[in-house]
Amino acid sequence: MRHLVLGNGSLLIALDGAGQVRDLYFPYAGEELHTGPECVHRIGVWVDGALHWLSDPRWQVSVAYQKETLASAILAVNEALGIELRFTDAVYNERNIFVRRVLVTNAAHTARRIKLFFNQQLIISESARGNTAFYEPALQSVVHHRGRRVFLFSGTMNGAYFSQYAIGHFNSFGKEGTWRDAEDGVLGGNAIEHGKVDSTIGFEADVAAGDTAVLDYWMVAGETLPEVKREHSYLLAKTPDHLLETTQNYWRAWVNKYQYRFFGMSERAVRLFKTSLLVMRTHVDQRGGIIASCDADIARDGYDTYAYVWPRDAALATVAFVKAGYYEIARRFFSFAREVVSDEGYFYHKYTVSKSLGSSWHAWIKNGARRLPIQEDETALVLYALSVYYAHTKNIEFIEDLYNPLIKHCAEFLCAYRDLRTGLPRASYDLWEEKYGTTVFTASAVYGALTAARFFADLLGKEYDAARFQKAAAEVRHGILTHLMRHQKEVALHCVYEQDGRPPIDDTLDMSNLYGLVQFAVLPPDDARVRALRARMLHALAPKGGVGGVARHKNDTYFRSAAGVEGNPWFITTLWLAEVDIKAAKTAKDLEKATAYFDWVAAHALPSGVLAEQLDPFSGAPLSVAPLVWSHAEYVTAVILYLEKLEALGVCTTCYPVKVQE
Repeated sequence: MRHLVLGNGSLLIALDGAGQVRDLYFPYAGEELHTGPECVHRIGVWVDGALHWLSDPRWQVSVAYQKETLASAILAVNEALGIELRFTDAVYNERNIFVRRVLVTNAAHTARRIKLFFNQQLIISESARGNTAFYEPALQSVVHHRGRRVFLFSGTMNGAYFSQYAIGHFNSFGKEGTWRDAEDGVLGGNAIEHGKVDSTIGFEADVAAGDTAVLDYWMVAGETLPEVKREHSYLLAKTPDHLLETTQNYWRAWVNKYQYRFFGMSERAVRLFKTSLLVMRTHVDQRGGIIASCDADIARDGYDTYAYVWPRDAALATVAFVKAGYYEIARRFFSFAREVVSDEGYFYHKYTVSKSLGSSWHAWIKNGARRLPIQEDETALVLYALSVYYAHTKNIEFIEDLYNPLIKHCAEFLCAYRDLRTGLPRASYDLWEEKYGTTVFTASAVYGALTAARFFADLLGKEYDAARFQKAAAEVRHGILTHLMRHQKEVALHCVYEQDGRPPIDDTLDMSNLYGLVQFAVLPPDDARVRALRARMLHALAPKGGVGGVARHKNDTYFRSAAGVEGNPWFITTLWLAEVDIKAAKTAKDLEKATAYFDWVAAHALPSGVLAEQLDPFSGAPLSVAPLVWSHAEYVTAVILYLEKLEALGVCTTCYPVKVQE
């Protein structure tokens, strides 16, 4: 898991619970990872004849964000040593520069010489072959490079540049890394190495009892050495202090673009709303892609990372950005979608932010027959998100520009890829990427997408298209209510399989059924079937263990931490329940329970406000990746839905300042 992420749309950096750099992406936010599972940028303090790494449990480290901004507030205290470190870290919003300011306080009663060591471990462009690191005395810096990726590291302590350096191999040739060289307080001074290389630089200063030294450490990223040199000169001219201050000012202005009134919400829940927007923003590449998570730690278990653009996750994050008033982010994502959509009118499983096809486990063949390796909900969700964008912006020129290459293109596929007998979408992988069939959620999303496509066709005067999309949407809805609902039991089936040797019906209780029916207006939130389904979901999917929350579905084994539970609680599915309840609310009293959901989410976030994918049902510990953009996006969406409902009920007339254009 990652406790804190910083970025500017091109440089993305994630820190762990000890404040150490663990993930470094450049020049895309989520592509070209220059660290791996084994890479740790260690930080150590040498004092009184011994070195103490911040990863040592004797350090008490708290990792948080400065309030309402993308800058860290990290406190590391070692009472036995009498040392306190306060970090303020930021990725400069205008250029690819990472700055760390450390206030080093000597809490002892005597003056001492204190040394700080910063270790850098890079596997540039995800390959150890051909990496080089060298000390450049003219720049008073250490430079790592491979191909067109160059990283310069330097810094000062009380105004003096680092006094020691060492460059060598790590986790190769029987060597752990130059960080080991630092443990006697003296670095060897090797000036260059190639292969799988790391580097360590050492700072030192005499610090009086009770005094504080100021250490500024920085990294400059670029494609060539001349470019990095120019950016380094820019940093020195502007000063690290200026970069830190202006970056914090920018993000505070960004996240406070609108003045919300968070009626009835706790301070902790409000802070999480703003942190969620900022965390989401770090995962937005400047070319339009929105990755699911920068946390590469999951790669330790043999998985690929989540640093891809799932059209599903990205579309739902875009909905949250639009509802929060960040329209330019949405516009860039839809432009991204237009460029990657297939010639047939659907989206594949996932993409890189550079618009290449991403890795996948969706098979193209089963039992000798070819099948589409897609989640049809991903195609549908992009059109649905675009309808939300237009409702807020009324940007008809952009819609006209997208109509043929994206809107009509995808809607034609959604119309054609259906079973002629039932009117339902044909089989595809489900929302959770586990089953191949026709699910309630996917069918509901397709209904929502075709309804949106009909609206856009009407808007632009394309009567023939509008009539076809309207007819197809009606047929999909009829198919859901006829073939995917058991009226006598008032429950939804999860999935109907095509003929592949399995029973055709899967009636697994799944939270996506409830959410899909309500979110895409297949059924109203106060429908008796919806109320009955909600009651069954809450009874069956509230995991044992006392943590609370709601699991995805019955018998969910993904990261399941203990036998005897249906699955772990997810933030997403718990917030879906909140959204269903908010939509169904008829009075102010009905809305009161919504704030309890928000407080539950905030209580189970990491101290920094980062939300994981899921939780251990007994301990509440985060599981899988953290942060997960989808978790944060669902929180933002749920809070805004609550604010909208407050206004609709007349409880608060100025809660939600981002108005839908009439």
